[in-house]
Amino acid sequence: MRFAIFGLTVTSAWANGHATTWRGLLKALKRDGHAVTFFERDVPYYAAERDVPDPDFCELVLYDSWADVRQRARRALADADVGMVTSYCPDGLEAIRLVLEYPELRHVFYDIDTPITLDELSRHGIATARGARYLTPDLIPEFDLYLTFTGGPVLRDLEGVWGARRAVPLYCSVDPEVHHPVEPLEQFRCSLGYLGTYAADRQAALERLLIAPARRRPNERFRVIGSNFPDTLDWPPNVAVSWHLAPSEHAGFYCANRLTLNVTREAMVRVGYSPSVRLFEAASCGTPLLSDCWPGLDQFFTPGEEILVATTTDAAAAALGLSDRELARIAEAARDRTLASHTAAVRARELVAACEAACAATAVEHQAITRDVS
Repeated sequence: MRFAIFGLTVTSAWANGHATTWRGLLKALKRDGHAVTFFERDVPYYAAERDVPDPDFCELVLYDSWADVRQRARRALADADVGMVTSYCPDGLEAIRLVLEYPELRHVFYDIDTPITLDELSRHGIATARGARYLTPDLIPEFDLYLTFTGGPVLRDLEGVWGARRAVPLYCSVDPEVHHPVEPLEQFRCSLGYLGTYAADRQAALERLLIAPARRRPNERFRVIGSNFPDTLDWPPNVAVSWHLAPSEHAGFYCANRLTLNVTREAMVRVGYSPSVRLFEAASCGTPLLSDCWPGLDQFFTPGEEILVATTTDAAAAALGLSDRELARIAEAARDRTLASHTAAVRARELVAACEAACAATAVEHQAITRDVS
């Protein structure tokens, strides 16, 4: 297949989860013989932290404005089998309308931020044409396929409430060539580490599951790495905080954690079935996982066997009190599960299968419409 994709970024992993997901997925698609042209607006925020400026796994089109790239986009779509737009694409609405001008394409929307998207759409009501800046309610039924990072009941809502023709989960994934057991980076040695951008709706859980346990265990080291944390936060002296970590050092960070913490945003806890890419990355590195609790977690890892789950400070402290042997057993089980079910290669095959199924279903629908008309 030939894909023309309009997304947020593939060149910079700075403060976003899109780039690492796309890198693994596009590498796997290329390995399987598919071709991708990826359109990314060249914005200063990502340009300043561009860690993969010239990817070899896709044809990258960096552009300054939609007006400048429209004709290039038309050529790519004319040669494509799949036209895809993603959540948080800076020119999402314009890209969607252009994609829909090509009826022979499989029209796909990939929502990497489904709970946030639906929250924004819901504020204005289903009947209005207002919504997220990259999607409006009236456009959802126009897609042959609505892919989403979120599974579970939200799939029924997308189809039954919002009118999506086919809503299919395409969860995040990990590239085991990037995230695998490596020599730990000694400066990040800690009992519990957390890697994630600040979000107000995650902070209470971070307080319960990392900061409060750190206060209880003053002789142990804890680590938080992420951007945008307010200067007013009161960190215990045994919690080291860093603004950013290059993606090339993520594996070394995970491998230096005795436990790695996952904390989920409030909207994603509410709908569930939204695994973070950090879960799969840490597991692929062979690091034991401690996560907050959310519906559907057990579809990805078995609690108590492949992952530790905590909602309270006491539960987090109990996890920290487990023996090294027990933590190693849990980490090994999680790594096995991840390599079998949650790699970019698995997701690439799921993507292609979903596009093929959507194409076949659309053809059947067109035949039915033709029969009814005749």
